[in-house]
Amino acid sequence: MLIKTGDLVEVRSGNERGTRAKVLAVRPAAAGEKGGRGARVVVEGVNRVYRHIRRSQKNPQGGRLSKEMPIDASNVLLVCSACGKATRLGARVAADGGKVRFCRGCGAEQGTVRRSRAKAKGG
Repeated sequence: MLIKTGDLVEVRSGNERGTRAKVLAVRPAAAGEKGGRGARVVVEGVNRVYRHIRRSQKNPQGGRLSKEMPIDASNVLLVCSACGKATRLGARVAADGGKVRFCRGCGAEQGTVRRSRAKAKGG
């Protein structure tokens, strides 16, 4: 998955369509999981639900806690830092042998996916 924690994304479907917000967490799909869910992301302020908390010594008041729940990664697009539009991402090999993300709209680089193998080995 090419979306990372801290990226600015736009929600493309659902009740929160059009919302631009930061990615708080990324949950990749489990390897080899058959019939399960794909990759999911937690986006700030999107898909909020109430968690009812029972009274306890730690939380003597009890009450309702509002928190974000994950949404499917296919429902978000990265907002390009260069062109400012919500675009798909691609990955290509850079000149140094590493892998970088790029905007499919304008071609601007959006950060690295993997460092070059020569640098990773320490050479």
